Amino acid sequence: MKNIFVILIVSILGFGFYPHNKEIPLHPENKKSKWVDSIYNGMTIQEKVGQLFMVAAYSNRDKNHVDSIEKLIKDYKIGGLIFFQGGPVRQANLTNRYQSMAKVPLLIGMDAEWGLNMRLDSTVRYPYNMTLGAIKNNDLIKKIGSEIGKHCKRLGVHLNFAPVVDINTNSNNPIIGVRSFGEDKLNVANKAMAFTEGMQRQGIMACAKHFPGHGDTDKDSHKTLPTVSFSKERIDSVELYPYKELFKIGISGVMVAHLNVPSLEPTNGLPSSLSYNVVTNILKKQLEYKGLVFTDALNMKGAANYEEPGDIDLAAFKAGNDVLLFTENAPRAISKIIAAYHDNEITEERLAHSVKKILEAKYEANLNHFKPIDTEHLVNDLNGVINQTLNEEAFSEAITAIKNNKQVLPVNVSKQEKIAYVKLGDGDYGDFISELKLGMNVHDLTGLPIKKLLKALKKYDKVIIGYHRLNYRLTDVMSDDDKKVIEVISKKNKVILDVFASQYCLKQVSLKYIQGVIVSYENSELAQKVSAQIILGKKEAIGKLPASFNEEFVAGYGIKI
Repeated sequence: MKNIFVILIVSILGFGFYPHNKEIPLHPENKKSKWVDSIYNGMTIQEKVGQLFMVAAYSNRDKNHVDSIEKLIKDYKIGGLIFFQGGPVRQANLTNRYQSMAKVPLLIGMDAEWGLNMRLDSTVRYPYNMTLGAIKNNDLIKKIGSEIGKHCKRLGVHLNFAPVVDINTNSNNPIIGVRSFGEDKLNVANKAMAFTEGMQRQGIMACAKHFPGHGDTDKDSHKTLPTVSFSKERIDSVELYPYKELFKIGISGVMVAHLNVPSLEPTNGLPSSLSYNVVTNILKKQLEYKGLVFTDALNMKGAANYEEPGDIDLAAFKAGNDVLLFTENAPRAISKIIAAYHDNEITEERLAHSVKKILEAKYEANLNHFKPIDTEHLVNDLNGVINQTLNEEAFSEAITAIKNNKQVLPVNVSKQEKIAYVKLGDGDYGDFISELKLGMNVHDLTGLPIKKLLKALKKYDKVIIGYHRLNYRLTDVMSDDDKKVIEVISKKNKVILDVFASQYCLKQVSLKYIQGVIVSYENSELAQKVSAQIILGKKEAIGKLPASFNEEFVAGYGIKI
């Protein structure tokens, strides 16, 4: 009893001597709320509305462009920038310049779906999503997402408008195509989650796009308003599936597309980006998404054709979007929203909801302690050896064999067979043929007229045909001329066809007489070298088709060699 009394006295004395004027440390969430509230409460209505806008910035344009951005920052208090074409050092210098004149630090975003090289010179490009979709090892996708995140962080970019989670079930899709991980919702979701986890682990916000799903369209929303004719049930079970999975792991952002979706929005021709039902009722209420909601670029014709500049932005905000991206006329749009606020069309609660979410994102990006970007060694830092390693690993796991009759692959070089090479398509093939020549005696017969070619090929035991596409983002079918050459040669010779383009290019090609077929997806230097090594037996082929191109060769198909 005596011991308890002593403990009680000591406790009371301890409290008596506690310095009451010392502030008790705040929980991280309380610190964030305190910072957000302090910034928000000190803002004018124009400053609040300005936060809703991320405008397009370029590092390869003239002084007039730079002056126009500076004016929007100083006079209209815009909240952020989305950088497009240019170079890393130029962009870093401009970011420092723009940040120095912003009252509230700017949120910096970029489209870096396959790395900074999507927009910038002197930077690294990773394979397109469709190529990554052929890989079974999702840890590799996570590593790539992490490395892209590191590059963004080094450049002062806080938000990457990636991953694309559209499920490409339409092979004629003119805008998504190879930007998609494929046509299987499970594969798309798994790849998107791995990419997101890798990138957000580096402190970079990911943004899934294009909600509610742009994968089965045959028109480009940059040019017109595409229609998605699926039922509400189909969209919920397929197109929305990756979003639901990404929400479970806390993805930071979602971008809403400009689509006509009659099953989700009854107003004829109203783009999904301007639809209260799509943005608020479905995305925010039904799916309970709490992160930042971005419009797709509001200068795209899918939205721009619906309303005048300014009116589009107001409609998008009323629909429930938090951030209005790439507006055509920021001053006019800001004044429209301010006028709607004063006319009680927009409540203070609605405005605070979005602006505080934007400020919270800025806090999470450490913009409450902004530090200028160090440009020393910037280009070197963005081009480390690991990028080459990861790229080679990606192609080694993605390249897919889909035919191997009579074990024509890999080529048995010990037999000392006479092998001919014929190149088709408009792309370069130098790295492929050079790599083949390191391991076999192969003769390049490219460029011979078809009659002379067929005659010359009679002397050879095997023919390797490489189809090399200059722009391998294209998903178009192969030209009739190239298709005929392949079909004629394969009827009279043992042929291995290697396609350095999307698998979709094979849609109209008869593969009946071809003994070996490899899909290498891209015509890059690494894709050519790795593919040649597979033909030579130096590497395995373990990839699986990310999307079908006919009824025989479907998503998930692939032969291990």
